[in-house]
Amino acid sequence: MLAFLQNVWWYLVLIGVMILIHELGHFWAARLFDVKVDVFSFGFGPRLFGFRSGETDFRFSAILFGGYVKMAGEQPGDDAAADPRSFQAHPRWQRMCIAFAGPAINIVLAVVLLAGLYMVEFPKIPTPASPVVGYVAPDGAAFQAGIREGDQVVQIEDTTNPTWEDIALKEVSSARRALQVWVLRGGDRLHFTVTPAYEERQGIGYAAWAQETEVQIAGYVTGIDIAEQAGIKKGDLLVSVNGQRIRSTSRLHEVIDQTKGTPVDLVYSHEGVEHQVSVSPVRREIEGQERWMIGVALEPRLEITKLALPQAVVESCRQNLQSAKLIFKFLEGIVERRMSPKSLEGPIRIAQLSGQAAREGPATFFGLMTAVSLNLAIFNLLPVPILDGGVILLLLVEMLLRRDLDLRVKEAVVKAGFVFLMMVVVFVLYNDISKILPPG
Repeated sequence: MLAFLQNVWWYLVLIGVMILIHELGHFWAARLFDVKVDVFSFGFGPRLFGFRSGETDFRFSAILFGGYVKMAGEQPGDDAAADPRSFQAHPRWQRMCIAFAGPAINIVLAVVLLAGLYMVEFPKIPTPASPVVGYVAPDGAAFQAGIREGDQVVQIEDTTNPTWEDIALKEVSSARRALQVWVLRGGDRLHFTVTPAYEERQGIGYAAWAQETEVQIAGYVTGIDIAEQAGIKKGDLLVSVNGQRIRSTSRLHEVIDQTKGTPVDLVYSHEGVEHQVSVSPVRREIEGQERWMIGVALEPRLEITKLALPQAVVESCRQNLQSAKLIFKFLEGIVERRMSPKSLEGPIRIAQLSGQAAREGPATFFGLMTAVSLNLAIFNLLPVPILDGGVILLLLVEMLLRRDLDLRVKEAVVKAGFVFLMMVVVFVLYNDISKILPPG
C-alpha cells in the first residue's frame, strides 16, 4: 500500500511539472502576442478550485490527466472570435508559434534536465571506436545470421563506423525487418543480414547480441553470499570463468547456467591485481525463472566523469536527438504493423515507473522526467486534430490555400480528433491494466 501511495504521489509530481511546463509555453507565447487567455487549467472537467489573476482563471480541475490553456476565440465558431485579442484574430504564423510553444518548451526542459545530470555525473561504457560483439545467443537472430563473438561491427545499414548506441537504435526499432551488417573477422570484411525478432515483453526488436564490455560487480544478491564469502567485492572486474574470457554479462550467466551447480573457477581483478577462486553456484528463482547463480549483480564497467556546461549541453542534445529518432522509429514500426502498440505506456505504468525512479534516487527520477518530457513533446506534435501538431497542420493547410477552411470542416476535424484521442486514452489504460493483471 505504501508503494502504491508513493507511485501516485511521484506520478502527480512528474505529470504536474510536465503539465505546468507545457501549458506555460502556450501561455507565455499567447501573452507575447497579446492573445487573451481565459483559463489555465491543471486537469480537465469540472473546476475544483483555483484563483483569478487579471483576466485568467488559474484552476485545478477534476480529471488530473493533463491540462490546457483556453484562449478567447480558440475553437471554430467561438463567439469570441470577433474579439481583436482572440486567437483566431491573430495572423496564422503567430497562432502556429503559440501552438508550437508547448512542445518546444518540453524539448528545452528535456535538454536542460539531461545537461544538468551530465554536469553532476556522466556515465560512459568504455568501448572501442568500432564496437566488438561480446555475446551472441545461440538461438538468436544475430547467431542465425552468422554473427559471432569477437566480430567487429564496421557498418550497419548506411551507418559506417557505428557506435553500439547506433546499433542498438536500429536493432530495437527494426523488429521483423532485415538489417544489413558488415563486420571484420580475422582481417576479412563480411556481410550478414540480421532480422531482429519482436520481443513481446518490451515491444522492441531483439537480435540477441551484446557489445564486448568489461564486466563489473555491481553488488550482491540478497540471500546468496557465495561470491562475497569468496572475497569478491563490489567494483571488481570479472576476467574469466573456467578459462573462458568474459566479454559480457550475458555470457557469464550462460556459463554459470551450464555448470548445473558444479564448481567454477573464477578469475577476477581487484584494484588491478588478478585473483582466482573456485565457487559452487546455487539454484534460485529470479523473476519467475530458476537460474544457477553465484550471488552477484553485474553491470558493464562504467567510467563516471563530469562534463562542463558546453559539453553537457551538446551531449544532452545528441542523446535527446537519438531518443527522438527511436520514438519515431517505434511509431513507424506500429504504422507498418511490425511492432505492437502494446509497447506504449499509459498513466498507470508511468506512475509505477515514477515511484520506482524516485526510490532509486534523484538522478533516476530526473532521467525519467527527461524521457517523459521528450515523449510528451513528440506526442503533441503528431498531426492529430486537437493536439498541437493538428493545429499546426490545419494552419499550414490554410496558409497554402490562402483562406480559412470551412467552419463545418474544422468542427468535424476537431470532433474526429477528440474521438481518436479518447480511444488512445482508453487503449493505454486497458494496456496498462492488462500488464498488471495475472495472465489467464
